[in-house]
Amino acid sequence: MIENKESWKEEILTLKEKKGALILSHNYQLPEIQEVADFVGDSLELSLEAKKTERKLIVFCGVYFMAEVAKILSGKKVLMPVLTAGCPLANMATREAVLRMKEEHPRAAVVTYINSSAEVKAVSDVICTSANALKIVESVPEKEIIFVPDQGLGSWVKEHTDKLVYLWPGFCPTHFRIMAADIQKARSLHPGAKVLVHPECRPEVRNLADQVLGTGGMVRFVKNDTSSSYIIGTEEGMLYRLRKEAPGKQFFLASPLLLCPNMKKTDASALYQCLKEETGEVEVREDIALLARKSLLRMLELT
Repeated sequence: MIENKESWKEEILTLKEKKGALILSHNYQLPEIQEVADFVGDSLELSLEAKKTERKLIVFCGVYFMAEVAKILSGKKVLMPVLTAGCPLANMATREAVLRMKEEHPRAAVVTYINSSAEVKAVSDVICTSANALKIVESVPEKEIIFVPDQGLGSWVKEHTDKLVYLWPGFCPTHFRIMAADIQKARSLHPGAKVLVHPECRPEVRNLADQVLGTGGMVRFVKNDTSSSYIIGTEEGMLYRLRKEAPGKQFFLASPLLLCPNMKKTDASALYQCLKEETGEVEVREDIALLARKSLLRMLELT
């Protein structure tokens, strides 16, 4: 066990090198996890790191579908400190339900958000992330799109394409907590601050924003923008990375309710035990992985 806060970082880093492990962390993870990760990023960035790594072991700090992606793309041993860290949005779509919708719209391509299970990815034509969703939809030849499972991101894509988009009724509980009134209140409290919100947010929230961006896009935007303060409409873990990479600028949460419990399940102690014992291995059935890999690689080819 880690004895004190001063030693946890050194002990994890030592173990990481000993095991030849790559630690990947999503932007929403706790600061103590982001501090020891080899790479902190959004879903697309983490997918690319998993695919290209030469390390023999990947430890994924995020939620379960992300660790599945790392396993599918890398073929390596992938561990997750807390296997019960799931994603409510991903759980809102099942393989059987997607297949039924495909029967209803046989001319439509199934574009599936990466926030989905491996089984759903396996019956999809191509995967997307919040960063590349519109580009993916525009790139596929089909004129009709079934967008799974996030209606928030899907409705944003629908607003920006001429294609016919059928929306799945799923949503991110964290992003859907932000209301238009929250943005209006935040603007009154922080006059002059630019509002950046995630495309998973409700349409009425996106309409009040200065920029609609995925987490990676938020980082790039604030680093290049001349403004000094920002209201951030995504999970609160994002503020740690923003403050680290854009020092001197101010960041305020759009709502005090922007916390994903599953993203906070992984702490330093859980990561240390996972590395030490090599527990929490992520497994994906080979036939499912083969089909899911095809849809993931198509995304990477298109982007």
